Amino acid sequence: MRDLLKLAVDPEIISLAGGLPAGETLPVQAFSTCLDEVLARDGAASLQYSPPYAPLRAWIAEHMRSRGVACSPDQVFITNGAQQGLAILSTMLLDPGDPAAIEAIAFTGIQQVTAGRGADVRAVAIDPAMGADMHALEVAFQREPRPKLAVLVPNFHNPLSATMPASARKTAAELAARYQVPLIEDDPYGMLRFEGDPLPPIKAYDQAGWVFYLGSFSKMFAPGVRLGWIIAPENMISKITVVRESMDLETSTLIQRAVHEFIQRGHLETHLADMNALHKERRDRLLAALESEFTSDESWTRPQGGLFVWLTLAEGLDAWKLFEAAVAKKVAYIPGAAFAVEGGHENCLRLSFGNVLTERIETGVARLAEAVREGALAG
Repeated sequence: MRDLLKLAVDPEIISLAGGLPAGETLPVQAFSTCLDEVLARDGAASLQYSPPYAPLRAWIAEHMRSRGVACSPDQVFITNGAQQGLAILSTMLLDPGDPAAIEAIAFTGIQQVTAGRGADVRAVAIDPAMGADMHALEVAFQREPRPKLAVLVPNFHNPLSATMPASARKTAAELAARYQVPLIEDDPYGMLRFEGDPLPPIKAYDQAGWVFYLGSFSKMFAPGVRLGWIIAPENMISKITVVRESMDLETSTLIQRAVHEFIQRGHLETHLADMNALHKERRDRLLAALESEFTSDESWTRPQGGLFVWLTLAEGLDAWKLFEAAVAKKVAYIPGAAFAVEGGHENCLRLSFGNVLTERIETGVARLAEAVREGALAG
C-alpha cells in the first residue's frame, strides 16, 4: 500500500486516501500562543524529562467521567498517540503464538500489533454500519485457548466508518468479563461526531476491569502533537510504565503542558466544533458526489462522524488493480483489501474526506468513477 501511495505525491492528485483531519482547522496560532505561554511560565522545567503532567491526567480523567467512565487520574497513562497505546498493551499482554481477537476488517496498525507480532489472529465478523458482531466475538472468546487480548473500534471505525450501538458496547464489556479476555477499546475518533447523539464508551459498561480504553489528541486536536492516553485498572499502571520505558521513556512534557494550556483557555471545544462542522460539509459533498457518479451496482457507508466512507464496487472489480489507473486520472484512495485480515474485499476501498478541499471532492469522485467504469469495461 505504501509503495502505491508513493505514486500519489503529485500536488495535482486529489487524495481521498490519507486519514487526516481538515488541515485548515488545525489551530496553529492558538497553539503557538500556548507554547509561548508554557515556555515563559515554566521555563526549563518544560524542556526537561518529567513524570506525566498531573493537570493533564486530571483533565483526561474528568473528560472520561463526563462520558460515563468511572475514572481517576491514577488510571490515566499518557502515551505518544493511540498507536503507542496499542503497542504497549500488545507487548504487555501478547506473546508470539498467542491468540488475539480483532475485527475482520481492521486498521493496519491493529494488524501490526497482533498478526505482526506473531499472534494467532481470530477475525471477528463486522458489519459496515453496526460494527463488530457480538455473537462472533463470543465465539472467538469461547475457543480454547482463550484470546490474550481483543481490539474493537466502536466509533467511526477505520476504515468502515461503523459505529457500534450502545447495546453491543454493553455486551462487549460483559463478554470480556465473562471470558476474562482483556479488551482494548481503540477510540481515536470518538470526539469527531458531527451528527446524531454521542454514545458511552465500552469502558463505561466495564464493571470488572477487563476493558482498556485508548484515547488520542491526534484526531481531536492535531496529528502532529502525537499525544494520547490509556485508561487502565490502577494496579496495571506500574506494569504499563515498565513496558513503556522499554520503548521511549516518556512523552514530551512541553507538548503535554501546551495541550493542557490550550484546553484550559477553552480552545478545544471551539476547535472541535469548527472541525466537525467542516468534516460534515465534506461528508455531505462526498455522499452527494457518490450518488451522482455511481449506480445501484455500488454501495457506501453514511457515517455520522469520523473521516471515512467505505465504498463497495460491483463484484469482480479489484481496487488494487484500479489504483494505478485512478492515480493516472489524478485521484487516490486506499484499497479495501489492505484492511482485510483474512483476505477478500478486493472490490472495496476507503475514501477519506477530512483533509480534501470541499470544492475538489466532486472532481475527485468523478475521476474515480471514470476509472471504475473503464476498469469494468476492461475486466
